[in-house]
Amino acid sequence: MSFDRWQLDSHLIMLGLLLGFALAHSGLASLRPWGETKIGPRLYRVLFALVSLPLAVVLIVYFFNHRYDGLQLWQAQGVPGVKPTVWILSAISFLFLYPATFNLLEIAAIQKPAVHLYETGIIRITRHPQMVGQVIWCIAHTLWIGTTFTLVTSIGLVLHHAFGVWHGDRRLSSRYGQAFEAVKARTSIVPFLAIFQGRQTLEWREFLRPSYVGVAGFVFLLWWAHPFLLRVTANVNL
Repeated sequence: MSFDRWQLDSHLIMLGLLLGFALAHSGLASLRPWGETKIGPRLYRVLFALVSLPLAVVLIVYFFNHRYDGLQLWQAQGVPGVKPTVWILSAISFLFLYPATFNLLEIAAIQKPAVHLYETGIIRITRHPQMVGQVIWCIAHTLWIGTTFTLVTSIGLVLHHAFGVWHGDRRLSSRYGQAFEAVKARTSIVPFLAIFQGRQTLEWREFLRPSYVGVAGFVFLLWWAHPFLLRVTANVNL
């Protein structure tokens, strides 16, 4: 496939969209303590959602519509076993990406949002499950699509989440001090590392939660609706 000017522009546009989302998302997260003193936790959560969600939707639609831009680096879609591997990896990624350690009523601002210091459930596996889930998602989709556009998008997403790891630990350390340092010493960023090193134990009962049934249902729904979503986004001029 030739690499024309528009396809190069789409790569740069995606990087710009990723940078804009990262600045808005991480910036608002950093300003949260100050913002909550001005307008309250609930209203600040609503503001955070009103800024972040539209930017995320634009990113998703733009990715769907341009995922085959650029050079085709490899073609693995016809290789036996690749398709189920991609779906299995994608399902695993949502187990990490899903905010299982958060109160969904707080996310919706129905209950008063608060910053929590967790050391249970998936946090025992990795202190930053969303970063791990995003990396797995990027590996799966880059393997499946194999274009430079998808590779550039994946690199941008991983870099954003790597910054989020540093930024998140910094905010928790500032808020909780030695309490967070103790949690940090008993957990790891790399999945299962703290468990293998004996610093942490895995409690399977903590995963017996209705939220994980919801994750499984969401993954099935996404698998079923995936072709429909691609058709819908193709009608959006982005």
